[in-house]
Amino acid sequence: MDRRQFIKLGGFITVSAATGGLAGCGGGSDSPAPAPGVPPATGANWKFPQSVASGDPRSDSIMLWTRVVPTSLDDVATVTVKSGVTVRVQVTAADNTASLGSNKALDGSTVVDVQLELNADFDNTIRHKVTGLQPNTVYFYQFTAGEVRSNVARFKTAPAAEASVSQLQFAYLTCQDWSINHWGALDHIAKNEKLDFIVHLGDYIYETVGETFQVGSVETRHGALTLPDGTFKNGSSGAKYATTLADYRYLYKKYRTDTRLQAVHERFAFIAIWDDHEFSDDCWGDTQTYAEGEKHDTPRRRSANQAWFEFMPADVALDSAATGFQNIKIYRDFQFGKLMQLVMTDERLYRADHVVPEQMANPATGLPLGSIGARYLVAQDLYSGVEAQKVAAVGGTDPLAAISMLGATQRDWWKSTMKASTSTWKLWGNEVSLLRMGLGGTDAIATLVALQAVAKLATDIGTTAVNSTGGNVPVASAIVGAMTAGASVSVAAAAATAIAASAAGGGDTSARLTAAVGAGLTSVQAGVAVLAFGQAENAAKSGGNALAQATSAAQGIAIGYIKPDVQANKAASVFVVASGQAAALAPYFRKFLINCDQWDGYNAERKALMSHLKSNSIGNVVALTGDIHSFFAGTVNDDYDAAGGGTPVMVDLVSAGVSSDSFFTYLREASASLGSLGTLVSLPLSVPVPNVGTLALNVNLLDYTMGKVSPTADSLATSLMIQLRGALGAKGVPEALLDATMDAVLSAIKADANFATLVGLAQQLASLNSNPWLRHVNTDAQGFTVVTLTPGSLVAQFKQVNKLVGGNAPATVIARVTTATVTAGQAAVVVS
Repeated sequence: MDRRQFIKLGGFITVSAATGGLAGCGGGSDSPAPAPGVPPATGANWKFPQSVASGDPRSDSIMLWTRVVPTSLDDVATVTVKSGVTVRVQVTAADNTASLGSNKALDGSTVVDVQLELNADFDNTIRHKVTGLQPNTVYFYQFTAGEVRSNVARFKTAPAAEASVSQLQFAYLTCQDWSINHWGALDHIAKNEKLDFIVHLGDYIYETVGETFQVGSVETRHGALTLPDGTFKNGSSGAKYATTLADYRYLYKKYRTDTRLQAVHERFAFIAIWDDHEFSDDCWGDTQTYAEGEKHDTPRRRSANQAWFEFMPADVALDSAATGFQNIKIYRDFQFGKLMQLVMTDERLYRADHVVPEQMANPATGLPLGSIGARYLVAQDLYSGVEAQKVAAVGGTDPLAAISMLGATQRDWWKSTMKASTSTWKLWGNEVSLLRMGLGGTDAIATLVALQAVAKLATDIGTTAVNSTGGNVPVASAIVGAMTAGASVSVAAAAATAIAASAAGGGDTSARLTAAVGAGLTSVQAGVAVLAFGQAENAAKSGGNALAQATSAAQGIAIGYIKPDVQANKAASVFVVASGQAAALAPYFRKFLINCDQWDGYNAERKALMSHLKSNSIGNVVALTGDIHSFFAGTVNDDYDAAGGGTPVMVDLVSAGVSSDSFFTYLREASASLGSLGTLVSLPLSVPVPNVGTLALNVNLLDYTMGKVSPTADSLATSLMIQLRGALGAKGVPEALLDATMDAVLSAIKADANFATLVGLAQQLASLNSNPWLRHVNTDAQGFTVVTLTPGSLVAQFKQVNKLVGGNAPATVIARVTTATVTAGQAAVVVS
């Protein structure tokens, strides 16, 4: 590489030594040493519109960052004129806690005091690395331009590599969309959390402006974004996406004008990687995947890389001489004493195309699949077949080349780093979830068809009881059950009478079945009739009225007979045919992978990584994951497709986004066109509230479909709390009254007879047991996660935040805390 080119971009990182040495600029001393030939800034015509930040804390070094511009320049405008001056940075180990976040002059003797040149080529950002620091030490720092001082900020260095560390505490964040919801989580972190550092897992910015997922309630302090250039998506007049370096720079600058994000950066060093939105949604390499299809755009990718490099205080280099888009390497690792090694990976720049390409023809239409079928709701048999073909076609030294997320070089680095680690814990900063998130379409449809039949079955039982059995609901239930299974009216009636006679004589289930068969029913028909009779009988013994008896019997018939029939016969089931949905449902009688943009879409490589951990006995590995706008906890198994789902090897802990709309919200909107299948995701619930109005809630059934533990009435009601509180706030209920009003409304919801039906539905969906390795599922959340790490355990607190209140972030930010605990030596997680 040309030396001047290295200085222009790679050398944009200046370095000074806290012990007095210097590399690249100035010197470590008690007074500033200006860069040769460049005068210090003077006067009061300066500002720090994005404040300051620090990153990549190691035992002896840190990366410091700021942006300095003249006061006459707009906060987010790009600097085009070179200032020709230097600014001062000072670092001290003296305690400046009282001045933190203010522009009071830094107190105490300095370990670094240098002058750094402003350069318009980098939009007047400064990235300065300080070396020679002491391990496990809190330092304070401040930049000065002329007479203007930045806010005082701090960072903490990592413990020495061989140090015994009793505890680390840090938070990890992801998905902070400016355009939706609120950033109260950041305010809470800055004011309340006691942390050593912060891990950011990407989606620090969102490259789109005005997209459908960004339209909704947002706090009033976040105004509309306007890209300097931008490109219209799909050629329409709606959403735009960042395209140029100026666009990407603008987004970082605008996001970091929020004083709450500034405050978090001022208090804690960041260890950051990117995900997709720092370039393009669901990207791979230099390829965007918007609605118009996949498109390579190397200049856009390089612009995104450079903007991230300029604005993120990460100790990495950008190679401006490289002609391609892989001109920056952000995967790296960090040592925190003997306690933890933190491995951060890049899961976008080197990944291959999605295994099922979006351009693959849909056999039903002949048109490209698009995102549905390629990235989301992917048929598992299709995926497995295409993956096998790609592996076979590649051959060579890396059979995973065409289906890799990490790429060969990074994958080998990950394996060797994990194997060589002697730390108690090996944590993996991982952008997209490693957890299998599947759905058995046949079982799900069978459950829905069966449950949809309950109301009619209950009505038929009630009518039969009135017209034919003198009000005897158990006998009527047996008749309807036998007829549902194909018996004639006369045989069903005779068998029901025989079952009742057996029951009156103290006959058990076996005796009742014998009586029913003796009256002319087949063994299957007899089983359904006896089940229905018993359900109604038990409901009566429990004090249930006629409706309760009929409903209980109807549920027995539905789950005991209709569901198995649909499972066995799929679209040919008489119950599917009778529903009028056979053609619409036919494509869904198969297994699906819900999200193939995450590791489910790179299954062979995931298996290779887990095999490496397992065969080398590498334990205490936990992934810290973002991206999916949900909280999940579960085990990553060596082979999810093996009998029993394989053997747990490590744990994945997934954090919801800081503000981005939830995974549940996205799927609820997408599933609205799926008819009855939409019930797998959501069910609307209208709740009238006196003096407030009718609230439109959406019961989150997606959690149960994916594997959340079967609910009780209380737990299902509790799951509505945060949504309900937000709906009340949107109706103008003052925050001081929200909690009391919410409690009263929840009590009314639980008392409603229809709510029991919802509970039953959620319980049946939970019984699908779709992903038994999941230990926690919350797909409708915003928030962050705090980790407390000791030699004996990793304790992660999933901190879910409340919704907006009247256009503002809530005063009470934290709504719910769920704790996930991983005990050393166990590839398991316990959630409480």
